[in-house]
Amino acid sequence: MQIVVIGAGIGGLTTAALLLKAGHRVTVLEAQTYPGGSAGTFFHKGYRFDAGATLAGGFQPGGPHTRLAEILDLTYPTRPIQDAGWVVHLPHRQIFQWSDPQKWQEEMNRHFPYSRSFWKLQRFLANRVWDLSSRSVPLPPQSVREGIALLKALRPDTLGTVPFFFSRVKDVFPRQWTAEFKTFVDAQLLISAQTTSEHASLLYGSAAMDLPRRGIHMVEGGMGTLSSVLVDWIRNHGGRVLFREEVTHVEVQKGRAHQVRTRKGNTYPCDALVANMTPWGWAKVLGDSLPEAIQKEIQQTRRMWGAFVIHLGVDASTVNTPITHHQIIGSIEQPLGETNSIFLSLSPLDDPSRAPEGMRAATLSTHTEPLGWFSLSEEAYQRRKAQYTEQCLSLVEREFPGFRSAIRLCLAGTPRTYAFYTRRPWGMVGGFPQTSLIHIRGPQSGLPNAWLVGDSVFPGQSTAGVTLGAMRVANLILQSL
Repeated sequence: MQIVVIGAGIGGLTTAALLLKAGHRVTVLEAQTYPGGSAGTFFHKGYRFDAGATLAGGFQPGGPHTRLAEILDLTYPTRPIQDAGWVVHLPHRQIFQWSDPQKWQEEMNRHFPYSRSFWKLQRFLANRVWDLSSRSVPLPPQSVREGIALLKALRPDTLGTVPFFFSRVKDVFPRQWTAEFKTFVDAQLLISAQTTSEHASLLYGSAAMDLPRRGIHMVEGGMGTLSSVLVDWIRNHGGRVLFREEVTHVEVQKGRAHQVRTRKGNTYPCDALVANMTPWGWAKVLGDSLPEAIQKEIQQTRRMWGAFVIHLGVDASTVNTPITHHQIIGSIEQPLGETNSIFLSLSPLDDPSRAPEGMRAATLSTHTEPLGWFSLSEEAYQRRKAQYTEQCLSLVEREFPGFRSAIRLCLAGTPRTYAFYTRRPWGMVGGFPQTSLIHIRGPQSGLPNAWLVGDSVFPGQSTAGVTLGAMRVANLILQSL
């Protein structure tokens, strides 16, 4: 069978590699000059900057990346973070996200002693959700076979999660919770579940908040190395990965994906198609052939977040903290995102491939509503970019005095930037807010021989979530073929 994969992000490459290993002919088409998409790494003036995602989780035994490496017999050039995955900087305290469960429990007892029961329940639920994910439980089931697989995956201890199936994270807050505690929890959920405690599914949120205890790794050369390893594996095993091949149209015949056409005018026939894109991107390449069900879904679905990001080259002698990830909150009275909460990631001090000698590569990002960036005049757009840059750098300076003076390179990007480089409509990134395990998006495309992968497909969120979703899609395709 000839399978075409649109997009060389983690989702597309994972699916492609698994289908290639199963004996099918696979061609991956990527618009950019490098792989990874929103989890890629680009080169600029001696720096290797992560384009979007900067945290690599899911490397624990049984974790998504670990399982994929075992299946494909490959090795990722990574090493585990042994101490704090990141530091949360609230206005008046710093909280360390320790990888060691005991140290983490002690950290919570020190800062929020009234919250013991909350974190005990969170750990209980997280353990069971991660256990289910390690067994590739299909949610939502797309076929009778997946429904049976879901039932078989349930175990007696899984029943302990049933009473919380419809709960939100805030539903189980301790009685004495404070605004500071809520802001701390909300900050974790925003980067891992794309929403806050009032709306986040408790089961999903419990697992997401446990990410620092689930195998966060440093990736040599940046996050894009994960995708580069998969590209090499695919090519070494007879598959094709073609860059500068932007797919502009998917031709449908008799209700099935028949072939794809690229901007260069090349066509690629397919027996099955995998699209590493959002539903809006899928609608764009299908055009008038978009199935009515997907069209209705898009009209009724809330859009994803966008990101305002700053890529920085900083003097390592001034910015010399060994902890590479920092989440900084401006005010606990204001909503998160839109520069009131930022995530700062620094290249490791001992990875010389990321920056010129004596320098560090830094990526700083904040959630932002994407559509507003597209309606601005050029003058207003540049003014808003400058305003967001100033506000973000001010927050970093609050926690790291002298940071501004250490900056040698500064590149700001907006949802417009993501739309241009990743071809994602409106520059939306990060996946859908995970508010319910009932209303979640599977890989359905509306065509029987085409599937979507990526962060918009459950469980989405992070390279680990995207890998899980891609493994599930590969299984669906193999069953259908």
